[in-house]
Amino acid sequence: MTESALSFPFAQLPATGEVVPIVLGVGWLRMPLPFALNHINLWLLDDGAAGCAAVDTGFALEEVKLAWKSALAARHLTRSIVTHGHPDHLGLAAWLEQEYGAPLWITQNEYTVAQLIIEQVGAYATQGMLDFFAENGLDEARLDGLRQRGNSFRKGVPQLPRRFRRIFDRDVLRIGDNDWRVIVGYGHAPEHASLYCEQLGILISGDMLLPRISTNVAVFSMTPYDDPLSRFLTSIACFLDLPEDTLVLPSHGRPFHGIHERVRQLHEHHASRCEQLLAHCTTPKTAAELIPVIFERDIPDPHQVMFAMGEAIAHLNLLETQGRLARHDEAGLTRYVIQ
Repeated sequence: MTESALSFPFAQLPATGEVVPIVLGVGWLRMPLPFALNHINLWLLDDGAAGCAAVDTGFALEEVKLAWKSALAARHLTRSIVTHGHPDHLGLAAWLEQEYGAPLWITQNEYTVAQLIIEQVGAYATQGMLDFFAENGLDEARLDGLRQRGNSFRKGVPQLPRRFRRIFDRDVLRIGDNDWRVIVGYGHAPEHASLYCEQLGILISGDMLLPRISTNVAVFSMTPYDDPLSRFLTSIACFLDLPEDTLVLPSHGRPFHGIHERVRQLHEHHASRCEQLLAHCTTPKTAAELIPVIFERDIPDPHQVMFAMGEAIAHLNLLETQGRLARHDEAGLTRYVIQ
């Protein structure tokens, strides 16, 4: 996919701990991540005389805590609004509450699922993922790599606040002088909350709309027959109702204009991936066998293997839902083949 049809009004990236103004009352922070995707964008919204509200909190790293202390040296934090429960977004919510008294605002499903993963409950435990990926053909060497990681989620989210303020789709959050409408989307996370401000013409898209990479959409062990990709594509199509000149503030990559074009690109991208899979499923294939088809590169590290497996299964389940592939469970393996 190409960025050429998008425009990027901010050439300069924030230094770690620096707050770069986007418009009056909206600041951009960029925090490090310990992955191939090495950064996350966080946002500070002026919250009137009370101080400022954070949108997302970053991964639980000492480096990120120091960056927050720098960013908040002359600011009071009123609340942390978290788009969804992945570690790079939710990781420091408890710490920000403890250090700055900022309560957590989040959707119910995001908080609940994060708690289940932290506590390794049932199919939300690492072993459930390993069993699921084994059923979908992942080899023992890569399974062992995932096994060695243990509960990596808890490394990024060492604890959760004991309480939270629940937000819902279509809620309007008054933050300072502006109203931000909650737009819940599905597919990437259970109940992802983007925020749209009509007065400012800004969408804080979280992970639902990224300018350079495609959002990870995965099937998980507790819902093996799920079709999250259909829900994701339906969710981002709702962004077509927003004005074309909306400034999108994504969690990864640079702020951009071109919201309608980006939605079109992503629909096209996933349709192309599905056609590639169909071309290779003339004989029964497991998801693990099909990873090279849709990613076209070696995926050596366990973190990326986890994403790749979940996403391959998501595309295959979509094709099964559409009646274009048939699923066969035999001898402990799940394979897909053209109908």
